[in-house]
Amino acid sequence: MTVFQRFKRTFVGDRAFYQAVSRLIVPIIIQMFVTSFVNMLDNVMVGRLGTDEISGVAVANQLVMVFNACIFGAVSGPGVFGAQFFGADNMEGVRNTFRIKLWVCFLILVAAAVAVLGFGPALIGLFLKGDGDPASAERMLVFALEYLHISLLGFLPFALTVCYSGTLRESGETRLPMMAGIAAVLVNLAGNYLLIYGHFGFPKLGVEGAAIATVLSRFVELGIVVYAVHLRRIGRFSFMHDVYHTLKVPFGLLKSVLRKSAPLLFNELLWSVGIATLVQSYSLRGLNVLGALNIAMTVNNLFNMFFLSMGNAIATMVGQHLGANRMEEAKRDAWRLMAFSVAMCLVIGSLMAALSPYFPRLYDVGEDVKQLAARFIVAMALLMPLHAMAHACYFTLRSGGSTLMTFIFDSAYVWAVNIPLARLLVHRTALPIEWLYPLCELAGLTKLILGVLIVRSGIWVKNIVSHPERQEALSSE
Repeated sequence: MTVFQRFKRTFVGDRAFYQAVSRLIVPIIIQMFVTSFVNMLDNVMVGRLGTDEISGVAVANQLVMVFNACIFGAVSGPGVFGAQFFGADNMEGVRNTFRIKLWVCFLILVAAAVAVLGFGPALIGLFLKGDGDPASAERMLVFALEYLHISLLGFLPFALTVCYSGTLRESGETRLPMMAGIAAVLVNLAGNYLLIYGHFGFPKLGVEGAAIATVLSRFVELGIVVYAVHLRRIGRFSFMHDVYHTLKVPFGLLKSVLRKSAPLLFNELLWSVGIATLVQSYSLRGLNVLGALNIAMTVNNLFNMFFLSMGNAIATMVGQHLGANRMEEAKRDAWRLMAFSVAMCLVIGSLMAALSPYFPRLYDVGEDVKQLAARFIVAMALLMPLHAMAHACYFTLRSGGSTLMTFIFDSAYVWAVNIPLARLLVHRTALPIEWLYPLCELAGLTKLILGVLIVRSGIWVKNIVSHPERQEALSSE
């Protein structure tokens, strides 16, 4: 067999493979595109209010991101079991993993409310220590607090929606979350138009209007999912019927899930706090960095949807193979999904870099912020294939329940490498921020190499719901 044939056999799938991938990722990509595009319009609307407004919202969103990441981490551990239970045709196991998600998310909600209401000003103040006008920093603090306190009302519907959407995607159902997400972002867009600027007789609320629109969209999204799953009682969602008959879960399953979930939850918590810490480190180079990074990250999210959707495909396809004891198929599909993700990002990243000068022009911010944002966008575009491969490695390891390894691979690396490097470069060098940022991000190359080696080792190839006897013990009292 030639090198080319080996490469093709390992990394390139057939038509049936790409059709299966497309069925999973196209609805997710559509949902992510609409969400990211509307979020960008939302960002542009706030950005037209001024630099202080967009920077204040950017800081608040760093804290919201920590909550969102914790919720995703909370459902990820049970989700690993849920995908394998579904692959093994154990529907009571799927229902029990959903119940565990609800309990863990409730505890996170309580912790988030305490943090926002008790320590909000202090947390926001950490981002406002860079060079700049003190009066401007004070205005940013006010705007950030306004946005954050209203956003707190949307935490509950967001958490519940993530619980439902995660369980649906573990079963291969991606269309309902997509439709609910599209409806939500359209409500968000309309709400922004009406409430930020006060059109059609609505009050002109500015930053507060943006937060209210986001909260309303969260409730709409949850309402659509709950209606479709429970009130219409569609046959394909039968695994969710009677899920509230009890909120008890078998102790054996709870113990197994928590053992796998704890590293994922702490990983998402430490990762999101780590990313916020990196942004705070970069902001020490000037308050204008906050606005520029917010613009660049919003644009980046619009293009990142392609490789982010592949994470869901890996979690579903590989997880179901493992649950059904199709180990060779799991390994084969993992490599092919990784290769597909990187190939997509080489194209998408090139397009993003080419369009980098145009996006910042949509914002009513200073020329220095626009130029800096364009440079950040180019750096993010060039780094996209690297992030795509690392993301695929992360979800491959997670699909087999290697949660401790993903913890070391992801958040531990951010705190052990990225943050110390950023602090060192910020405080000990005079490098301009447009060079400092990509240097810090390139540190992820070592993590990528490590991830590929771990995936290649095959230690993640495990059926964690095991034999039928164990499935029954885990999923029932």
